[in-house]
This record gives sequence, C-alpha cells and structure tokens, in this order.
Amino acid sequence: MMTHLTTARARLRTRDMTYIALFAVLMIVCAWISIPITTISFTLQTFAVFAALLTLGGRRGTYAVVVYLLLGAVGLPVFSGFRGGPAALLGATGGYILGFLASALVYWLLTARGRDSLALRIFACVAGLLVCYAFGTAWFLQVYTAGPMDLATALAMCVTPFLLPDLVKIGLAVTLAQRVRKYLK
Repeated sequence: MMTHLTTARARLRTRDMTYIALFAVLMIVCAWISIPITTISFTLQTFAVFAALLTLGGRRGTYAVVVYLLLGAVGLPVFSGFRGGPAALLGATGGYILGFLASALVYWLLTARGRDSLALRIFACVAGLLVCYAFGTAWFLQVYTAGPMDLATALAMCVTPFLLPDLVKIGLAVTLAQRVRKYLK
C-alpha cells in the first residue's frame, strides 16, 4: 500500500503536465521578445524560467525548462531570434540557454528539503542565476571567442549588462508567483 502511494505521488498528473506545458510556452514567448544589445540579446527568458520555478516548484519548474530545451534541441524555433536546433545550442548563447537547466536544478536542490519560505526561494533564484552566468560565460570563453579573451572582458560583455535587468526579472517572477501559487495545487 505504501509503495502505491509513493508511486502515485511521484507520477505527473494531467494537471501537472498542463502547468509544465504552459510554462514551457511562456519561455518560448518570452524568448521571442528580444532586444539585441551585444552578442548576447536581452530577452525575457530569465523571467519565464524563474516564474516557472517559483510558481510550479523545483520539480515541475525544472520539467518545464527541460521541455523548453528539448523543443529547441529538435529544431523548433523556440529560442531568441526564432532560432532552434543544435546550432543554436552550440552558438554563443548556447551556454546561457543550457544554463537555464543548471539554474532550475540549483533551485530544485535548494528548495527540495527546506521550508517553503519566500527568502529561500529568492535565494535559490539568485544562486541559480549565478550558476547560469558561470555556465554561460565559461561556454562563451571556450566555444565562441575566436581569439584570447580574459574573464573580465567576458563578464563585462556577457554578465554586467544583464545583472540588474535579470534581478528585476526575478523580482517580477516572485510577484507573479506569489499571486498565482495560491490558485495552483
């Protein structure tokens, strides 16, 4: 009897899959809202990723990120600039796109066993964002740069212009999640 209950709780229900799909679609729409600043565009993807995590929780939010990444990996134009496929994941922004998964995993890890406090969820988002920056910047330095580029230059180009806007996006995601979570089961 206990095994059956554990299995039932671990399975995704239709409602869970619907929420996951809706937030994957939100990530797609937010990726299409793009303003080219440098090699890395300003998008609302970060908002959508953290909105999914904060609203759905670590497990379902991570699944939404995985669905989004898989749709892009198979070639659907879900990334910024209506790009998709392996070329988009292997390009300059590929590390940041894959970094969304790292962010989601960090969020899930930090919130899985802790008390469900707003402060913990915000901390997990900021930690996830830093992991995404680290992953994306390392990718950018190794894959994209044609010549030698130091870390400070890469950070000035790929992180500094986005730090404040991304923190604002986390704040907006927190606000949205606080209002929506009470209606979700």
